[in-house]
Amino acid sequence: MIEKKDIRALTKEQLRDFFVEHGDKAFRGNQVYEWLWSKSAHSFEDMTNISKETRQMLENNFVINHIKVDQMQRSSDGTVKNAVRLHDGLIVESVLIPTENRTTACVSSQVGCSLDCNFCATARLKKMRNLNADEIFDQVSAINQESLLYHNHKLSNIVFMGMGEPLMNYNNVLKAIEKITSEEGLGMSPKRITVSTSGIPKMIKKLADDEVKFNLAVSLHSAIDEVRSKIMPFSKAFPLNDLKESLAYWYAKTGSRVTYEYVVWNGINDTKEAINALVKFCKYVPCKVNLIEYNPIDDGDFQQANPQAITDYISILEMNDIIVNVRRSRGKDIDAACGQLANKKS
Repeated sequence: MIEKKDIRALTKEQLRDFFVEHGDKAFRGNQVYEWLWSKSAHSFEDMTNISKETRQMLENNFVINHIKVDQMQRSSDGTVKNAVRLHDGLIVESVLIPTENRTTACVSSQVGCSLDCNFCATARLKKMRNLNADEIFDQVSAINQESLLYHNHKLSNIVFMGMGEPLMNYNNVLKAIEKITSEEGLGMSPKRITVSTSGIPKMIKKLADDEVKFNLAVSLHSAIDEVRSKIMPFSKAFPLNDLKESLAYWYAKTGSRVTYEYVVWNGINDTKEAINALVKFCKYVPCKVNLIEYNPIDDGDFQQANPQAITDYISILEMNDIIVNVRRSRGKDIDAACGQLANKKS
């Protein structure tokens, strides 16, 4: 039996060509494309303005490898976590984070993760595979529907801060964002999308060369190489000088400031030396700092810093005219907070 092709791997032009080759009008490809992306059709039967015969022809030739929200959990603070089953049975997690005036989707880019950050639950899972562009798109589409259902408005923002390192799945992440921002997809502004990376210099430069319009965040956590490599062992291969150079390149090409994601831990990066190193690092390119509340993952190596350490970070950063925000974690009671996505259901 011939294996059917995933129809969403086709471009609109390829779909138009398919219909012409099968004796139909090219515009039929436009209709199907709209169903697949703007309307997020889960099956060919959903395509109600297309004849039954045409739907059967599509069924005979293609599949729609749509995700399925296998389990949805709602936190006491309104956060929603989706366990998303992929067409091959693997599971990833994505999160809807509501605030007073917006809803944010936190989406995954890999099954598991290819990096080894010691504080992150996802990093303890082996990387199974990259997500396809349509699987990333589907996560956003599902969360958009939940935003409409629970909050009566469309999704406001997207962050690529779920499972996986987005820049290690570069092509699929960029294809997904292209679909998300296209008027033929979800029509979201790229300025409402942030891709968060652990800091891979050559890929940051590639983003700049590709003139992307979305925002860039970097998981920094220390501006001292020795400390950072203990927190994120893989970073030994990407020293801070290389990261700094790539971010300067990014800013020169895009004019877009960088966000540094920064967790403060007790006895690890809560010293005045650590704060001063961060201040110095922040002077290289225009940036802002998000201080993130840590969410323990069942061991004693990483513990939340004393509140005084956070206060010290804020006051010294502000004294140096560096924008700083404190991000309180949401969805901790359902393991949906930053660093907690660990695919416990699979």
